[in-house]
Amino acid sequence: MADRPLDAHKGRQEEDARKGRPEEPSAEATPAPPAKLPVWSNPWLPLLVTAIAMPALAFATTRFVLIPQMRRSLSLPAVAAAESSGAKAQPGPGVADEKPKVTVPLNKILVNVAGTMGTRYLMTSFTLVGADESLRVKIEQNRDQLLDLATGTLSTKTISDLEKPGARNVIRAELLTVFNNALGAPLIKEIYITELAIQ
Repeated sequence: MADRPLDAHKGRQEEDARKGRPEEPSAEATPAPPAKLPVWSNPWLPLLVTAIAMPALAFATTRFVLIPQMRRSLSLPAVAAAESSGAKAQPGPGVADEKPKVTVPLNKILVNVAGTMGTRYLMTSFTLVGADESLRVKIEQNRDQLLDLATGTLSTKTISDLEKPGARNVIRAELLTVFNNALGAPLIKEIYITELAIQ
């Protein structure tokens, strides 16, 4: 007896299929509605949080961590210098013997640049610095010889020599050697090139 209702239902389905009627959906075949996912399971959420949080973190780190540390580190040497100048510091062994600098200018030395067939020239001025009190007198006594040595040294320089990044240091070293050899003693300690122009 239990088989009859199933057979009747089966027979109706076969009959409907022959006639072209759609089959009635059964309660078991209906899919359940999709479960609503929580907001934090969205795959775009980490990207959105990163795009908003990173600039805010960078601003906060710069404003409240980096800048105060830089200010502190820059002010420490000034504070240390102020403290040391306020307290009477004992001079070191080399400071007591330090003599005042003697400076002697040599102005407007004009030479032709090598390799330009006299069409380009170099104009320079420099200051000779030493610690010996007699430096000024010795330079004045040998001024013409020093100018001759300076023009001879500078006239060997080409345009490419003068345009190199370390050209001023090379010129300074050469002139220092030549001048001290001419004076017979290392009286000149430094040379300041105050003017160097190529025309």
